[in-house]
Amino acid sequence: MKILLYGKNGQVGRELRRSLAVLGEVVALSSDSQDLCGNFTDLNGIAQTVRAVKPDVIVNAAAYTTVDKAESELELAHLINAQAPGVLAQEAHKIGAWMVHYSTDYVFDGSGEKPWRETDTPNPLNVYGASKWEGEKAVQAAGCRHLIFRSGWIYAVRGRNFVKTILHLGQERDSLSIVNDQIGAPTGAELVADMTAYALRAALQNSQVSGHYHLAAEGETSWYDYARFILDFAQQSGIEIKVKPDAVLATPSHDFPATAKRPLNSRLNTKKLQDTFGLYPPDWRVGVIRTLSELLEKTDSHPFDEIDYSAFGGIDA
Repeated sequence: MKILLYGKNGQVGRELRRSLAVLGEVVALSSDSQDLCGNFTDLNGIAQTVRAVKPDVIVNAAAYTTVDKAESELELAHLINAQAPGVLAQEAHKIGAWMVHYSTDYVFDGSGEKPWRETDTPNPLNVYGASKWEGEKAVQAAGCRHLIFRSGWIYAVRGRNFVKTILHLGQERDSLSIVNDQIGAPTGAELVADMTAYALRAALQNSQVSGHYHLAAEGETSWYDYARFILDFAQQSGIEIKVKPDAVLATPSHDFPATAKRPLNSRLNTKKLQDTFGLYPPDWRVGVIRTLSELLEKTDSHPFDEIDYSAFGGIDA
């Protein structure tokens, strides 16, 4: 079996290169790949790549993810997050291939407190969420067999994410203000990739499972409590943390002047994933501890360089 993977250098993409390898040959591309086109601003190029590779499965882990910047780059966000996946799905339909596509909790408006189900109606609050919702619809409209996984609060050992940002800030700041009214489940890229491979294997044997699935770690937390968990673990592991526990302040979202509005409720109900594939995501702390342990073992190689102060809309940086 041949798998064409887009977005190989992203947090999830890196893990997919590992997890998908057990299923067959993986042709992994990034936006700067030379021999084959992995650039989502070149719609004709990515279509020609599918025709040249003739994969059995297309896995799209590429996306425009700069939430605030998307507000002023609407056309680019739509091109990468909606038009390009639609083109891939159309090509998948032509050759009878499966398509795996990743979306986000940001397709919902964050109202209420119940975990979102796949059947709930999307109502995105920002351009990024709207572009991802359009991408979902484009994949569905193409008529190919597909798995669309919605997830959120992604982190990994490599790449820009909240874990690294908090570790960095905790070592250089005397105080931190973190948003405390946005609720979700930190979900490791490794977990997403491993569950994708398992679900894809089942899908190849049963096309009836084609559709949407929510894929997230179990449990819930706020960005504030998540940050406290990270800092407490680092300190208990012997890492010198400058900011004191009582200097980490819980602050409501309206006190942060983010360009793009974020959903308050990012909880995702994973019952459909559990019932269909027999996959039971572990508590969010399990993966975070594993990632922190690996990061903190590598402090000499500066693991906190890849940080992002703007992606979360709730850090005083």
